[in-house]
Amino acid sequence: MKLGVIGLGRIGTIHAENIKKLSDVELYAVSDVREDHLKNMAKKLGVRKAYKDPYELIEDPQIDAVLVCSSTDTHADLVIACAEAKKHVFCEKPLSLNLEDVNRMIEAARKNKVILFAGFNRRFDRNFRKVKEVVEKGEIGEPQVLKITSRDPEPPPIEYLKVSGGIFLDMTIHDFDMARYIMGKEVEEVFATGSVLIDEEVAKVGDVDTAIVTLKFKDGSLGIIDNSRKAVYGYDQRLEVFGSKGKASADNVRENTVAITDVSGDHTSKYLYFFLERYKEAYFEELKTFVKNVMNNEPPAVSGEDGKMALVLGYAAKKSLKEKRPVKLEEVMK
Repeated sequence: MKLGVIGLGRIGTIHAENIKKLSDVELYAVSDVREDHLKNMAKKLGVRKAYKDPYELIEDPQIDAVLVCSSTDTHADLVIACAEAKKHVFCEKPLSLNLEDVNRMIEAARKNKVILFAGFNRRFDRNFRKVKEVVEKGEIGEPQVLKITSRDPEPPPIEYLKVSGGIFLDMTIHDFDMARYIMGKEVEEVFATGSVLIDEEVAKVGDVDTAIVTLKFKDGSLGIIDNSRKAVYGYDQRLEVFGSKGKASADNVRENTVAITDVSGDHTSKYLYFFLERYKEAYFEELKTFVKNVMNNEPPAVSGEDGKMALVLGYAAKKSLKEKRPVKLEEVMK
């Protein structure tokens, strides 16, 4: 199976390097709008083809599937072009910042009978997957309350925030997907509140850097998400599910498991610094799953509909924050 990667930024490069580790799969071509960067990466990765124009990569008859890792504003057109070229497609999150575009992407994949796989890598973290397994097996009874903590070690540049869609569509969108994944239920209502506590420049672009989101699922169970753009102690990624028969939780991952005790107390290593380090294994498992889905003609493990629902939750949170009230998903669903 021959794969092509569009967009060789941080995430695209990770996917390209992971493809090289797989057997029975070839990284055949790459594309990036930065010509010098493209040449350097093509040489480093040892690919057969390098295209500055991503549509030329899509049209290459040798390619079976494409990973779209370019900027979010390009996703819709590229994914639709892949579908129309009968190429299976993996698209990084968010699929788009526009719900109508997401609907078009889903329909194009359906019409052309190709897989559209949404890139929510945290589903493939082994600790979170174990919690999911525990919940599915009923080991903690009926899940009643979900708590997710997601805090970054440092905020992104202001220029990035101007085009990212804001904290709920850029950062919390991972947590929205995780909430649906872990609970196995659909959300009915969202209430969000937030503040600017880290950098006043964030307020100038109409965003917040600290947020709390409450989710109400259709069966009445609840979810709580807390986000911060800056945790001085490192990348904070935890979750807990409380159920009628017990609870299940996943803690942070550290650089190592060594603990030192001396006269000043207990000392442990730092948390893994950021998402590239924390979710390195998850990115690889995600890619393996996409390849497996394509090779076996299986439904995608993370579908276009999953990508759409995460976006819908993000828009509900944005509306809730602005209007200072709970928002039903039907109010923003298209």
